[in-house]
Amino acid sequence: MTISVLIPPVQAISSPIPLTDLALLHRSLQPQLEAVIQTAMLQGDFVLGGALLDFEIAFARACGSEHGVGVGSGTDAITLGLRACGIGQGDEVLLPANTFVATLIGALQSGATPVLVDCEPDTALIDLVAAEKAITPCTRAIIPVHLYGQMVSPRQLLDLSSTYDLMIFEDAAQAHLAEREGYRAGSVGMAAAFSFYPSKNLGALGDGGMVVTREAQIAERLRSLRNYGAPCKHYHTEFGVNSRLDTLQAAVLGVKLPHLPHWNRDRLRIAQRYDELLAPLQFAGIQPITNVSGGGHAYHLYVVCVTNACPLERVALQAALESRRVSTGIHYPVPCHLQPAFRYLGYKLGDFPNAERLSHQVLSLPIYPGMTDAQIQRVVGAIEAAVSAPFSVSC
Repeated sequence: MTISVLIPPVQAISSPIPLTDLALLHRSLQPQLEAVIQTAMLQGDFVLGGALLDFEIAFARACGSEHGVGVGSGTDAITLGLRACGIGQGDEVLLPANTFVATLIGALQSGATPVLVDCEPDTALIDLVAAEKAITPCTRAIIPVHLYGQMVSPRQLLDLSSTYDLMIFEDAAQAHLAEREGYRAGSVGMAAAFSFYPSKNLGALGDGGMVVTREAQIAERLRSLRNYGAPCKHYHTEFGVNSRLDTLQAAVLGVKLPHLPHWNRDRLRIAQRYDELLAPLQFAGIQPITNVSGGGHAYHLYVVCVTNACPLERVALQAALESRRVSTGIHYPVPCHLQPAFRYLGYKLGDFPNAERLSHQVLSLPIYPGMTDAQIQRVVGAIEAAVSAPFSVSC
């Protein structure tokens, strides 16, 4: 009897390409991670333990700052960081409409009044010209979001800050060790917020965040605010919260931190390869977000715009890539000012046209340390096949 074997097409047996591959990263560090987890269990200092202090010092130094204070999340880092810097009721804070909603929530939870502004069309970063026009006598601070791993111009920020006496509070949740104009993310403003959500360039095995600052008084107040407003045990001087980066996560992050420069370089390699391979597809409406930072871009995300010149709408392109087992993401599909929860702020459709356009066009492609050239080529090949199909049919 003859047995025939049906061989599935290559596409069906190709392994999926995820948006990010945490398992690949963690496998390479498994012995070290298991060792620090076991140490933490044996020592039992699960909250505000020694590994946290070590990591706070190491990460702050890596950012070019003096002090680090670990908290429960990146959102808490914004909220508590602003409070520690003296921002609260009656203070207007400038921030971009094109950001993850945590930036806005953090500002609101601090008690400040958020004032949204548009972003630049090519970089997707906050438009500092628009920000300058939005300044009023009540404006106390600006929150530049170093989006996708690229910093907002430090020189322009510092000029704006000195001209209008504005405090700079960086949202560096996506920009671990990013650099621009001789500055590193976290070293430009009075303080900066970082997130250690697992998918970040430096991610924990759960949630976590940190505020870095060069000011000892701000760091001291942060340590109180994160711990029920108690500068010492059972003595509460203000209304604080329970938001502490736990020792176990800090230990894990301490293992990963020395590898971060190499991981960022690998992300840059992948992004540069994408740039090269995608260049011929610009005629088909696939336009990468502009890198104005060169090698200082940390590439937390590699984002392209599916413009009106593309024969496929973004949702169709995303579906076509998914059918080829290529995962993608959208960061972000609804700008902050159009989120239902924040209608009370008074913004409406049309207020920030660049942010609104990007929300309909951006598409994040797979990028993670260890991604191979063959995988990059496969992603781009899938895009090319998808955008070329309509032309083939019409011919």
